[in-house]
Order: sequence, then structure tokens, then C-alpha cells
Amino acid sequence: MTARVALYYAPAEDDPLWERANTWLGRDPARDRDVEQAAVPGLRDVTREAASYGFHCTLKPPMRLRDGVSAADFLAATRETAACITPFNLPPLVVTDLFGFLALTESESSTSLQACADACVAGVDHLRAPPTADELARRRKAGLAAAEDANLRRWGYPYVFSTWFFHMTLSRKLSEAEHAAFRPEAEAWFEDVLEGPRRVTDICVFTQRTAGDAFVLSERVALGR
Repeated sequence: MTARVALYYAPAEDDPLWERANTWLGRDPARDRDVEQAAVPGLRDVTREAASYGFHCTLKPPMRLRDGVSAADFLAATRETAACITPFNLPPLVVTDLFGFLALTESESSTSLQACADACVAGVDHLRAPPTADELARRRKAGLAAAEDANLRRWGYPYVFSTWFFHMTLSRKLSEAEHAAFRPEAEAWFEDVLEGPRRVTDICVFTQRTAGDAFVLSERVALGR
């Protein structure tokens, strides 16, 4: 049984960015265990929530499966989706202040990256359970634009297709003083592993066993074509 499943991009496990990011967050989602965190005062507090999701970029946001749909069904649909996506190069990444959060974002837009995210959203959506009234209300507290609310109703999440943006979260929302402290630390920590070139050759299935559990990287599914 799983509470939720998701499709993420995560760097290859032999990519220096993967180890560096796991050490920043203090958790390795592939091995489902805590790791020794970077020696930055207060880092545990500001990374706790991001660590529970694992280092990633969201392609298909976490979703509950419809009644009668198994994890094996989800994996089969993921494989069908991945087979239609051509491997591509990821643009160099940069540390960014993203709506108050620290995140890695792409240094330039990528149509291949957008197409990959779009395919993942559509490819497994037929297996998704509809959002509950409470889930809809929680999302709408952010004050969604019309297009975002339409996405929420149709796809269960506001930020897909034209409203999607690549980001790999590094912190919770920070105060101005916290940004002044943690952004330089993040820039120094990731400085030598952001350029690439970085080839995207798979998408990752992340699973959450029960509500409140951390997400685990359970499968890497190779891109095809």
C-alpha cells in the first residue's frame, strides 16, 4: 500500500550534485535514510520539509491512486510514458530565491524539459484519485490565478503545463535575515556541481508509504526513443 506516488527528476546517483544535495538536506531518498548534514548552523531546521520529499524536481506531483489501481499499474503507465520521451541535456543550474524559498533552477529555458514534464503530467493522470474538498481548499489558500485554478480542477495541481516551472527545493520559506545567512552558504556549497553538462536519461518514481512518511526513490525508469 502507498499513500501517494509521484514522478520526479533526480540526478543520477553518480552525479556529484546528487551527493552534494543529499548532504545539504541531510537525507538520501534512494536509501531512505538520514545522512550527515553539511555543517551549516541552523540548516536542519530550514531543510526539514524539503528533506522529507527528497532532492528532486517535480514532474507529476504527488497523487493518490484511484481505487482498484495498484503501484504496479502506476509503474506500467510510467514506463509507457518514459518510452515516448527522448533523453535530453539539462541546462546549467543556479541557486535562486524562489518566492522566498531557496531552490536550484535552470539558467535558461528548455523546451525538452517542459515537454518531459508535460508528458509525465498527462501520462499517468488517468490513475489519479480526484482531490478531496480539503485538498482543493488548501491549494486555493495560496490565491490561485484563473489558469492555476483550472489546472487544479482538471489535473489535481495548479502548476502544470504553462504554469509549471523547474525547481529543486533547498529550504523552507525563509525570512530576509535567513536568506542573508543561507543563500551564500548554498551558493558556495553547490558552486562547483551546477554547470554540467547533465544528461536526463530517466524519470524517478517516488513513493510515500503512509501519510506523513518521507518519500522514497523506489524506481528509475529509463527514457526511450
